[in-house]
Amino acid sequence: MSLNRDVCYRAVCSRDARFDGQFFTGVKTTGIYCRPICPACTPLLKNVEFFPTAAAAQAAGFRPCLRCRPEAAPDFGAWHGASDTVSHALALIELGALDESPVGALATRLGVGERQLRRLFRRHLGASPVGVAQTRRVLLARQLIRETRLTMTEIAFAAGFGSIRRFNETFLALYGRPASDLRTSGTARAAAGEDGEIVLRLPYRPPYDWPAMLEFLRERAIPGVEEVRDGQYRRTIEFGGERGVVAVRPGAGDALRVAVRFRRLASLPVIIARVRRVFDLAADPAPIAAHLAADPLLASLVDARPGLRVPGGWDGFELAIRAVLGQQITVAAAVRLAGKLVAAHGTRLAEADGGLTHVFPRPEVLVAANLAALGMPRSRASYLSAVAAVAGTGRFDAARNLDDALRDLRAIRGIGEWTAHYIALRALREPDAFPAADVGLMRAMASLDGGTWTAARLLKRADTWRPWRGYAAQHLWTAL
Repeated sequence: MSLNRDVCYRAVCSRDARFDGQFFTGVKTTGIYCRPICPACTPLLKNVEFFPTAAAAQAAGFRPCLRCRPEAAPDFGAWHGASDTVSHALALIELGALDESPVGALATRLGVGERQLRRLFRRHLGASPVGVAQTRRVLLARQLIRETRLTMTEIAFAAGFGSIRRFNETFLALYGRPASDLRTSGTARAAAGEDGEIVLRLPYRPPYDWPAMLEFLRERAIPGVEEVRDGQYRRTIEFGGERGVVAVRPGAGDALRVAVRFRRLASLPVIIARVRRVFDLAADPAPIAAHLAADPLLASLVDARPGLRVPGGWDGFELAIRAVLGQQITVAAAVRLAGKLVAAHGTRLAEADGGLTHVFPRPEVLVAANLAALGMPRSRASYLSAVAAVAGTGRFDAARNLDDALRDLRAIRGIGEWTAHYIALRALREPDAFPAADVGLMRAMASLDGGTWTAARLLKRADTWRPWRGYAAQHLWTAL
């Protein structure tokens, strides 16, 4: 990514929050890299370098600032619009693709060569894939040190370090001091123990339409697995046979407050990554809103909800099952069916937590189950079984690009064009996915201009909304 030095420096001098997360400033005289909003004295232009990512700054030998805390910056994708391969690789890295597998395996999943993937990362991010993964671990560990009372050993494994020795060596090399020295006294921290909660702030780029996000999730909450109450979203989670609960609500400043109750701390990076995907925290709403508002039909919708996000799915398999359940029936009817599915085949929690009683059924359970007994057509039951049978192939996690994703999804029995686009939008986080055949989208367009809309006409109109057709769809759904 090319950064204009004059523009970046003006942003640093004015501490312009609009640039927070878009680049980082390395100060040659101190060896520290900062966010554009850092309260420290502004260095001279001749003494700074600008980097598109924190990983690039660390790769150049700079260490994170302890005042502006780069780990607290909104995760703005400096690569957005530059490379589908890089953005999909980052999604997989965030979900742990490099925790136990080499870069070559990641490149294979993306359909490119390892050398090509490394070149793309250097060009767009200024760092290697491994460097990006390492920086994410360091910044998460730094956040845990500041915001929790976890021990250093717990933090090391919660942040994804393979050993406490590697954790200590990394912090000594980067900060020049032990990790424990970075824990400031008097900082309010949430308790965390075997049954305690870990509470973290996940920043976003404002504005954020929390009421719209919460209402969307409330209407689709699966009984027993999810609930929306007291202004927050709660759901059950499961990793490696361990079960827990995550709760999300607005926090102080431009951030969400995330409370995680889960004993297996090594799963924390993946849990955070999934929360970020569900609540679309990597989106930059300003350019999206500006682009969509250029269409006169959408302008009033965008003006009414400038911070609208596209809600994601917690788990790709779960979202795919929900999408198939929702074919040709109302949202409420699909939710009732999903509740029956969970009650019959989900795993019950050892102890109910409010309205949360089960985790979503595992794929292997649904493959062997007689789903038609739940009161749905046999064809629908067979489609659910087909989805469960391919759950381990990665089709619901990430794809090389939108076209490949749609092709792979349509190859599954029972998944047509509408369902494929819906899964791509919410599970694969493809911002340009657009289920043009959706009845709700056509109804919303008709309410805007009084005309008659078909899927073909809507698809043609949506061409001007690229590459954010998914956000246009969300505006239309919300308008209903």
